[in-house]
Amino acid sequence: MSSSSPLVPLPTLSPTPLAGEDAEGELYDTVIIGGGPAGLSAAIYLTRAGYRALVIEAGSYGGQITLTSEVRNYPGIERATGQWLAESMHRQAAMFGAEFLDAKVQLIAPEGDIKTVATSAGVVRAFNVLIATGAVPRKAGFIGEEEWTGRGAVAYCATSAGNVFNGYDVFVIGGGYSAAEEAVYLTQFASHVTVLVRSDHFTCASQVAERTLKHPKISVRFNTQMLAVGGDDDLRWAKLRDRRTGEVIQYRTPRGTAFGVFVFAGFVPNTTLVDGFVERDDRGYIIVDSKQRTNVPGIYAAGDVCAKDLRQVVTAVADGAVAALDMQYRSSDMHEKTGLEPPAPVPRY
Repeated sequence: MSSSSPLVPLPTLSPTPLAGEDAEGELYDTVIIGGGPAGLSAAIYLTRAGYRALVIEAGSYGGQITLTSEVRNYPGIERATGQWLAESMHRQAAMFGAEFLDAKVQLIAPEGDIKTVATSAGVVRAFNVLIATGAVPRKAGFIGEEEWTGRGAVAYCATSAGNVFNGYDVFVIGGGYSAAEEAVYLTQFASHVTVLVRSDHFTCASQVAERTLKHPKISVRFNTQMLAVGGDDDLRWAKLRDRRTGEVIQYRTPRGTAFGVFVFAGFVPNTTLVDGFVERDDRGYIIVDSKQRTNVPGIYAAGDVCAKDLRQVVTAVADGAVAALDMQYRSSDMHEKTGLEPPAPVPRY
């Protein structure tokens, strides 16, 4: 299956009214916060098993995968765009009867057998809540980063912004897998790519690093950090610092040209919603057991928001499936315990 395969349009989905006759909010087996691969996978497994699930997403469905130009390591899919894969997951979840709500979650009340989730569109209740909120790019911290991000000159995704800098110089900040891979990707647009690595080596696999180091359009400066960027309508200058000698290096573009900066400095998990009641590790990732359960009964987590060694689409969908199975068992127990049972999902075949 390739990215050129025809896509069937997604059905128009209208969420069930959130506060109709029931002032406390509509009841679900599971409310899933986050519409990326982990959340959509859980929705597929839950609804196919006959459990009512609501996916709440404030942005675009698919999460970080939609920013990936090419996916080639997802089993069974030889080559596809991240956007295509995300749309396929979204469509499949809808087909099995998952419900969707475009809204921002404001608060989770985790107490009791039935959890309450307050959103910008109203209140919902569920026996289980799955946190699948993913992670956001980490800032590099140089002067001008925030200002120029809003103006399109500093970016965190080569796929979506690379062609903006066609024929210009580009700086890539980072020393991991993403930085090395995206630097090579950017050479199809940029006149030259300079990679700034804070340490004295890449931290990714040697094969990936070698490809970057040997590319004729890429220069790599180890032990170097970006201090500041500036300009007028576009970026015109940058200050770099050699971390070994302390020397400050001035960079200026040739007259009439601009440059771009791409930051690949890792990610920060989106865990604000669970502040104060869900355990996290020292980097802020949610700690879960082998069934994706947190320390709070009925609160689960899946995908990139979790503490784990590998963050890929394949691990995210696995997390969602594992969580869904345990949430099915818990929902069944809650049906019996409370005498409440949400209506079954309605498939859209």
